[in-house]
Amino acid sequence: MNLGFSNPLKSIEEFLHIYGHPRIVAVLALGFSSGLPLALTFGTLSLWLAESGVSKTSIGLFTLSGIPYTFKFLWAPLVDRMPLPWLTLTLGRRRGWAILTQFFLMLSIAAMGFTHPAELPLWTAVFALITAFWSATQDIVIDAYRVEILDEDQYGAGAAVVVLGYRLGMLTSGALALYLATWVGWMATYLIMASLMLVGMITILLTPEPKIVASGASIKLEKRMRAKISGIHGLGEGGRKLVLWLSGAVVGPFAEFLSRKGWFQVLLFILLYKLGDALTGVMGNPFYSELGFTRIEIAEISKVVGLTATIVGAFFGGWVVKRLGIMKALFLCGILQLLSNLTFVILARAGHDMKIFAATVLIEHLAGGMGTAAFVAYLSSLCDIAYTATQYALLSSFMAFGRTVLSSAGGWMADHMTWEWYFFSTSLSGLPALLLLVWMMKRFPPGGREQAVGEPDLP
Repeated sequence: MNLGFSNPLKSIEEFLHIYGHPRIVAVLALGFSSGLPLALTFGTLSLWLAESGVSKTSIGLFTLSGIPYTFKFLWAPLVDRMPLPWLTLTLGRRRGWAILTQFFLMLSIAAMGFTHPAELPLWTAVFALITAFWSATQDIVIDAYRVEILDEDQYGAGAAVVVLGYRLGMLTSGALALYLATWVGWMATYLIMASLMLVGMITILLTPEPKIVASGASIKLEKRMRAKISGIHGLGEGGRKLVLWLSGAVVGPFAEFLSRKGWFQVLLFILLYKLGDALTGVMGNPFYSELGFTRIEIAEISKVVGLTATIVGAFFGGWVVKRLGIMKALFLCGILQLLSNLTFVILARAGHDMKIFAATVLIEHLAGGMGTAAFVAYLSSLCDIAYTATQYALLSSFMAFGRTVLSSAGGWMADHMTWEWYFFSTSLSGLPALLLLVWMMKRFPPGGREQAVGEPDLP
């Protein structure tokens, strides 16, 4: 695998060229817009509630406002297919939905600032839930927009800058918001945060609407569905149009994906690729605590060093995707993820050693950031442009669900083995995904999917 290190100056020039592309810069700004609302309905909000005297039980219940992020795939078909009055005609399908969600996000965040949690926490909860809904909807739009506006060889770079933009957005609505609240109060802080949604709105207005490119498979699929539905009697004209629309918006994304060769193996790979990372992450803090590291030490190393390393790793991973292609980059990053987990075995033997702790976190987060960039690029490449929003929402939700469920066994594993064996096992857990990836690369080589300019045959 030639990564181009033989000519460092050329590699640096290429790196700057990749990440300086206007579309990549636009994706960075949209990543910021996507990450901004999250802390305003979770961490930052919880501190405001605590200072207002809201009970811990009630603060805990506020976490339910995050439900829209879990179930956003349910209304993703609407974002994919439903036109918006005036906005779709004026701005286009993606840009129209993006401006709509960002406008209502601005309003709902500002509305949270005008509430009084100490007196009427219910209204704060209502607007937090509304903010989370529009934030989840914005994620649907931005993910689809990113996939559609970038060329496939830019997916890795796009994934990297999304990670950076998202983290910057969270940092702004987290740490910066807490500073602002100290100086100007909570109401003004939330109004300032609401105004920062203009970053995303201006970016959308300055960037073009993606070209509508549909695969030949999606066009043929929807023609077949239309032919079957037209033969059903008793629906009436209105009923027939509704069924045709639902078939294209809801059934189409599933049917198109399930019509591909190796779809089951692809889903299995999505479940397994980040399993080692998930198992390490779920028991990381208990492990650090048992070794005697203080909360301050964990925060300084795990959060500061870890965050920086994740961002650097994501950028390097995006460059590797550009150099090697998505599948080879997945394999290389997967090996690095597997090996990085072994550094925890070294830390377990060393005990309370700050240098080894910092090195462990640095290496693990660098590899994890690279793997995340390659993996997001892979998920992007799986989406048929006719169903981008729905398929990406489904695939990312499936990935998150699998990661959560499978990693839940981490505590049981840690209870029944030493830390050394636990982290050695997390390293081994990366092997099935790599073996499956090698099989997929040989059996189902990437590329070759037919593309056709134009809308699918919609009702």
